[in-house]
This record gives sequence, C-alpha cells and structure tokens, in this order.
Amino acid sequence: MTEGNASPSPPPFAATVPDTAAGLRLDRWLAETHGRHSRSRLKALIAGGALTLDGVVVTDPSRRLRAGQAVRLAEPPPEDATPRPRDMALAVVYEDADVIVIDKPVGLVVHPAPGNPDHTLVNALLAHCGDSLSGIGGVRRPGIVHRLDKDTSGLMVVAKTDRAHRALAAQFGDRTLHRVYHALVWGVPSPAAGEVAGPIGRHPTQRTRMAVVESGGKPALTRYRTLRAWGPGLALLECRLATGRTHQIRVHMAHIGHPLVGDATYGRPPRRSPSRPSLPPEIMTRLVSLPRQALHAIALGFDHPVSGEPMRFTARMPKDLRDILESLDTLRGIHPDF
Repeated sequence: MTEGNASPSPPPFAATVPDTAAGLRLDRWLAETHGRHSRSRLKALIAGGALTLDGVVVTDPSRRLRAGQAVRLAEPPPEDATPRPRDMALAVVYEDADVIVIDKPVGLVVHPAPGNPDHTLVNALLAHCGDSLSGIGGVRRPGIVHRLDKDTSGLMVVAKTDRAHRALAAQFGDRTLHRVYHALVWGVPSPAAGEVAGPIGRHPTQRTRMAVVESGGKPALTRYRTLRAWGPGLALLECRLATGRTHQIRVHMAHIGHPLVGDATYGRPPRRSPSRPSLPPEIMTRLVSLPRQALHAIALGFDHPVSGEPMRFTARMPKDLRDILESLDTLRGIHPDF
C-alpha cells in the first residue's frame, strides 16, 4: 500500500482531568471516558507512546492522575491488513503449481500479527510465490492450512490455489493430513506409549496460556511413543496429532507430567527424587539453556489436493537438537545410569 492510499489516523482524543478523576489510574479513567477502545487496547497505545499528559509522553498505564491535567491520545494510523511480500530465504522441500512444502526454521512466525506485520512466513511466501498466493485462505493468512509455533521447527504445507486450500483444509478437518513430531521431554512416560486425551482451552487465570480444561475447551488427542530414554530423567518421544489445537503437544505433555525441554511457557525440569540418579551437570546446563521448546515436525503426509497422489515428506532434526541428542548418546557410555 502506498502512502497515498494509507488509512488516515483517527482524530486525537483530548480532555482535561476533572476533580472527580484525581488519583485514578490513567488507563482506567481513559477506558471510562474515551469509550472507543477496550482497556487492554488503551494500555497498548499508552505503552507505545501515543498519549501525553500536559504535553509530556507518558508510557505507564498505571500513572495516577491529577485534576486539571491535559490528556491527549493520538492514535497511529491503522496498519494495512494486506501482508506485504518480503524476500526471505525459504527451505523448500517440495513445490508444484498447487502446493509448497517448507521446512520452517526456529524463530519464524507463520502469519502477520500486531507487532510483526512483515517478517513472517506468509510475507516470505508472498515474495516466493507471487500473486498466485494472494487471498488464498484469508487476507492475513494466505494459503495457510495449519501452523507451527514460532519456536517449533519442521514441515508445513501451504496451498497455492483456492482449490488446493479447500482440499487440504478438508483433509485437516477429517484428520487424514498426517503430522509427526519428535519431542524431547523431561522424565520418561509410563506407559512408554499411549494417548493423551483432554480438551484444550484458555487457561482459566493465565489467559496467554492454553490448558487441559474441564469445560469450554475443544477435544484434543495426542498419541505418543517413546523412541529413546536416558535414565529416568529424559526421553525422546514421537507424537502424532489426531487434532490440531493451539500448543497441543506442549500442553498435553505438560499435563501428564512430562513437559518439553526448553518450553518457557509450559515446561520446567521436574523435581528429582533422591533415589533417582540425576542427569550429568554438563548435559543439564545445555538442556536448561535451550532457548526454544525441543519440538520438531519431522514428518508430514497428505494426498495431493489435485492429483490425489499420496505425498510423504520428512525433515531432518535441526542442528541445535541434533547436537543435544548426539551428546546424550555419547554420555550414555560415560555414565552407565544415564
């Protein structure tokens, strides 16, 4: 979008703090007085420097007001809802006229969101695929049928046409689009293979997290099996998704007491029993300092949306996880209990 077509900024909000508002929090009073935005949105605007008190920028939403202060809120213009192409390197595993399969790296967000409008997989795909991808599956998420968390690596399939998007979405809905993950978790599950079934919804008190909930969640099923174990403290699992809920593997594994290594939201090393041998310090240091959840989408399967041909792909574990696994296998010979 050019500057000439940009949407104008809303008119500034200006008011004088009345005597009755003296001592109130800035965000609370503004929410009651302004009326245009929620309190959370107003907090974000204040934190972003959009508000002044007596001509001075204030970024603390909890600031206490004084009677007679001049309040002015100047909102930025709304962002263009259409993602912009951005030339970024993509690890393309397969591509034809209908679909593209990529190996997503750690740290790459899938689709644009507030605060990250143009450095996402969608922006890279728009640059790579050109106009053929525009509008497929929605303005903000062209071609996206399923997604991976920012700090989860591995395989994704993206539709390049409306026909392909509808067909892949149908496979996702009827659970015939197969996704296999490898996850490094704390502890060793018992039994070594099984299912975790529990509806997933917003955490009742921590709204940025998901959780297995008693009511209001969506059905979720994760099948797992243990591939390797190192002592009682660590295991590599294969996880297969029967459903596709937000953070599903991370939430389900934490729910059964085996959170993912490196998961800052749901995972932390469990307390060890004195009767169990601890993990060697050298490997514990690497595990607890891993800057992302140890989760990789290693295999992907679907029927081609046009030809119907079965498509199967695998992606090697990224170097950060491979290095840890190699170190674990090396340490097995040094520490018999490990």
